[in-house]
Amino acid sequence: MVHYGHSNQLRQARAMGDYLIVGVHTDEEIAKHKGPPVFTQEERYKMVQAIKWVDEIAPGAPYVTTLETLDKYNCDFCVHGDDITLTIDGKDTYEEVKTAGRYRECKRTQGVSTTDLVGRMLLMTKAHHSNIDEDLDYRKHTDNFGKGPKGHSPWTGVSQFLQTSQKIIQFASGKEPQPGDTIIYVAGAFDLFHIGHVDFLEKVHQLSERPYIIAGLHFDQEVNRYKGKNYPIMNIHERTLSVLACRYVSEVVIGAPYAVTADLLDHFRVTLVCHGMTEVVSDKDGSDPYEEPKRRGIFQLVDSGSNLTTDLIVQRIIKNRLEFEARNQKKEAKELAVLEAMKKLEEKH
Repeated sequence: MVHYGHSNQLRQARAMGDYLIVGVHTDEEIAKHKGPPVFTQEERYKMVQAIKWVDEIAPGAPYVTTLETLDKYNCDFCVHGDDITLTIDGKDTYEEVKTAGRYRECKRTQGVSTTDLVGRMLLMTKAHHSNIDEDLDYRKHTDNFGKGPKGHSPWTGVSQFLQTSQKIIQFASGKEPQPGDTIIYVAGAFDLFHIGHVDFLEKVHQLSERPYIIAGLHFDQEVNRYKGKNYPIMNIHERTLSVLACRYVSEVVIGAPYAVTADLLDHFRVTLVCHGMTEVVSDKDGSDPYEEPKRRGIFQLVDSGSNLTTDLIVQRIIKNRLEFEARNQKKEAKELAVLEAMKKLEEKH
């Protein structure tokens, strides 16, 4: 997956130098070392390219980073998070570059991991939303859900992410609209920020010479009203960072009203309001949330050309989860068989 934890790592890496090249693995490499990827390589290339701290991507980068790779892209050093990554045979994938002194480390973002996000999707409870008391049932579930053989749970369960003003400042562009900019407003959940969102924002960005895109994010309870189930999977704090990391977005409204009002349009001096091809659910009172921009003649539908939705991603993950578990069980069975054989040999001698 690609989430704001990754974006934060790229932001830190970019700050260590002048030009950031991000190596992205193929589906085949990921399947071999980690299990089935959630997004295809084409989707991941585009997603990473859309993160504003990335200068260039290296498609099909090898899983093990070698000095040869660094030299090929004319890089002084490589950066990785402070969590260890191992190859299938248990070797540190960064051994060679570490020995050569061409390795730097950055801090992992606390409170988010692909594992945790997948857990939220599968558990279908709302305990990860902001403003909801922690659900004890959910804690019990997550504890059982992720228990490994040692009985310790890798699942943090409920979102442990703590938003701070510092984090928002680090992610924000800090740019104000300039005279001559076209101020474009888009609104939505932008949940599990994905390639469908990127394609849509890129298309909106192309509508003007000098676009200034403001994304209005709805609060968790509002999103849950029109999306149902346990949506949003990411709470408002997490969605804020995900959208701010995108190079096409200039500003985010944290907790935007569902109806795009005259007040909002006047306050931000909005010249254009865009919406994708997804269904627009009526407001609580049955009215059209885009009534005012339509009345002003500034509303425009934009076709992203992508059919990917948050729902589809959740479906992919649930399907992958089964493959992933099967793969791990096979691997475990093999290891146990080897141990068993060794034990028998010892007994014979």
